[in-house]
Amino acid sequence: MLTAAREPILVPEVSQHEIQVQQGFTGTNLLLFGAVLDPAGTRAARGYDIVVVLKGPTEAVRIREKSRIGGIWVNADSTDFRSAPSFFAVAASRPVKDIVDDRTAAIYELGNDYIQLSPSGTINPEEQVRFTSGLVDLKRRKGLYKEDMHGVKLSGGVLYQARIALPSSVQTGTYTAETFAISDGRVVSSAIAKVDVRKVGFERFIEVFAQIWSFWYGLLAVALSTAMGWIAGRLFAMG
Repeated sequence: MLTAAREPILVPEVSQHEIQVQQGFTGTNLLLFGAVLDPAGTRAARGYDIVVVLKGPTEAVRIREKSRIGGIWVNADSTDFRSAPSFFAVAASRPVKDIVDDRTAAIYELGNDYIQLSPSGTINPEEQVRFTSGLVDLKRRKGLYKEDMHGVKLSGGVLYQARIALPSSVQTGTYTAETFAISDGRVVSSAIAKVDVRKVGFERFIEVFAQIWSFWYGLLAVALSTAMGWIAGRLFAMG
């Protein structure tokens, strides 16, 4: 936590510390809220801007660029990212560009333009910008990367709250919700709350089975696909 003797203290909380994913899960809304207090535990003497960043588990991602050759779209260049967040959302009390400079926004990843994606291998700056923009746009269209620059509501300069929607396609794992208090273009305090997203019921059984007995899971998947294909063929022939 970034605090000094006279800087505020953030007390963050989330509406759900555990989100259960099961059959029929259509997504959920996560409420992130808390208070901004002075070191004595009372109301802060001045108002602060608040930015909340919710990040899901990181994953390795390969992005391919398509080119049109002879009227046909084919895969061309590609690049790999070692640790792209599977989910990334930012909510702020007002536009981040009006609160901090680009350098500070980049340090704390205060927006889609500032996500640290860690590309692997050698890639020139121009290509890195192109592939990074492509990945962010792809995730954004899937509802996995989002930002709301008026998404944090402040009450009396003490209480704050923000709602972030998690789609049904969210990856399981531990999510971190980091809240930043900002004053005069500087992050003066931060605090983290965590949310666990996990599968339950039959979905959990399948996940564990695939992890522990991956060979048999693969054979079962092939067998089921073959059986479904045979059944579909028989039904088509009978029709």
